[in-house]
Amino acid sequence: MKETLRTLGSESILDRIDTPAGLRQLSPAELEQLAAELRSVILETVSRNGGHLSSSLGTVELTLALHLVFDTPRDSLIWDVGHQAYAHKLLTGRKKLFRHLRQTDGCSGFQSRVESPQYDVIGGGHAGTAISAALGLEVAARRRGDDARAVPIVGDGSLNCGISLEGLNSVEESGAPLVIVLNDNRMSIDHNVGALPSYLNRIISGRAYGHFKALAKTMLRKIPELYRSVQKIEEATKSVFLPGGLFEELGIRYLGPVNGHSIPDLVRLLTAARDSRRPVIVHVITEKGHGYAPAVEAPERYHGVPPFDPLLGLRSSGRMTFSRAFGETLAELAETRPELVAITAAMASGTGLSVFGERFPDRLFDVGIAEEHAVVFASGLAAGGLHPVAAIYSTFMQRAFDPIYHDVCLQKLPVILALDRAGMVEDGPTHHGIYDLAFLRAMPNLTIFAPADENELRMMLHWAVAMKTPVALRYPRGSGGATFDLSRPVPPPEPGRAAVLREGSDLAIWTFGTDCRVALAAAERLERQYGLSAMVVNARCLKPLDAELARRHAGLLPVFSLEDHVLCGGLASALDEALAGGPGLTGRFGWPDQVIPFGRPEEVRKRFGLTAPQIADAIAGKLKVGGRFRP
Repeated sequence: MKETLRTLGSESILDRIDTPAGLRQLSPAELEQLAAELRSVILETVSRNGGHLSSSLGTVELTLALHLVFDTPRDSLIWDVGHQAYAHKLLTGRKKLFRHLRQTDGCSGFQSRVESPQYDVIGGGHAGTAISAALGLEVAARRRGDDARAVPIVGDGSLNCGISLEGLNSVEESGAPLVIVLNDNRMSIDHNVGALPSYLNRIISGRAYGHFKALAKTMLRKIPELYRSVQKIEEATKSVFLPGGLFEELGIRYLGPVNGHSIPDLVRLLTAARDSRRPVIVHVITEKGHGYAPAVEAPERYHGVPPFDPLLGLRSSGRMTFSRAFGETLAELAETRPELVAITAAMASGTGLSVFGERFPDRLFDVGIAEEHAVVFASGLAAGGLHPVAAIYSTFMQRAFDPIYHDVCLQKLPVILALDRAGMVEDGPTHHGIYDLAFLRAMPNLTIFAPADENELRMMLHWAVAMKTPVALRYPRGSGGATFDLSRPVPPPEPGRAAVLREGSDLAIWTFGTDCRVALAAAERLERQYGLSAMVVNARCLKPLDAELARRHAGLLPVFSLEDHVLCGGLASALDEALAGGPGLTGRFGWPDQVIPFGRPEEVRKRFGLTAPQIADAIAGKLKVGGRFRP
């Protein structure tokens, strides 16, 4: 731990490295020192800014070996998922930018074509895309007469993603000698190490063995029966001793497992893979959080972290959050409803389902990074008489668009879709949950709730369970600021009924979710600064919308909308539909039709005019002409 936290001195090797070409001039001892320096910078930066820690600490030596063996940037490294790529960023001309990781106008937490088109030829933040993208790059290179390589590095459970499996199925057919690196950090393929597998693979991956094998095959083909017998013995031996039989059946040569923290071993095996004329998968065993003991002991907890003191480690804030309230409420409901089951796509902790899983382990299903399967599986559970709750981050629920329609809503099955991390998030464009309402509102038979705080989430989850129809529950990351109360009585379900949070006579602001607090703060400023009395309405339900109340307000007052969602397809669109043929919206506040960058939420909101003071000033400017109020 002290080594990881040490301060870089004047002899820092990282300071001398501007491009991967510089790595190839270093001695083995210097490479080891560089690995320690990279870990120090990653830990120091992430502990200051927040970010993904344990995954990138585990890929330092692998990153060095890949840049040593492959001719980057002519050869492309495609990281799956991109949060493994912090060391890659530091070695590819982004040392200064990396200090501002995930800060406004700083360094992205994932690979980004905008940030580095030379070294990040394919961007990515969602799992499972690397194999297919790399295969496309290699096929395109061959079509233009180039032998440039594209290497997908698949980790953090991405291999069991359906897209990865589809990609694997196409590798042999493509004819490209793709090299796939499987970063196995105990979240994809089972741990498989030992002297015998290492010895057998050292022989099988060696060039001498390959030359001897080719010569032997040529000679033995003259004796067909003996050749067939030797082939069968080889295949049987590999099936018994090596965990790569599946890949071999797919036409992909298996190499490994190899110690992912030994640069010499990695270079040897990756070189053999690079020189192979067939597709190859290299099985690399790494340790998440390597070099920082707290992350090694609790890799899931240190996967994505807020700023923290690296000497003390992460400390729980003790605050109630939407995710925690969701998990506790679901566990509360499950006590008296045995039909309730929960589904997670490799995010039990992140979605608050760990509490539910501890109390009802046989009723929590973790399907891995397979969101489409999760939703279709939920439809089957529902058709079989259970009441499933699928908790998936908003940004990942996009992958299940068709199953939501085809398998849940079209068949009107009682599935509850819990969309965590809705709204703008620090991770940036790949992870913003600001597009969900646009496709969810189009779904038939679906009710959409959006709680303003943890108590409202509990109420709406009770409603969703009681309704026994398809329901989507959309809520953001973090806290809603409420004092959570599991004993609070829950009123009967009221889908399509909005709640007036503040009375006003000059204008109305319609909103939902945690933007209710923003709207209330804007209303206070409007009254204090401009003498305008603003009503604030919590829509609560986005489908069906309380259209009757909206029409009543629009007939009397200027109506404004505010949402943590793109303006297209969300609350503004719902209000436009409800108010068609009469007085429409006077103003809309939400995310515009452009890529929303990463950064601290308050800073990004300020850039787009979505803070309470900006909203209040904009409303006042729109309603006052020449100092006189315009009704």
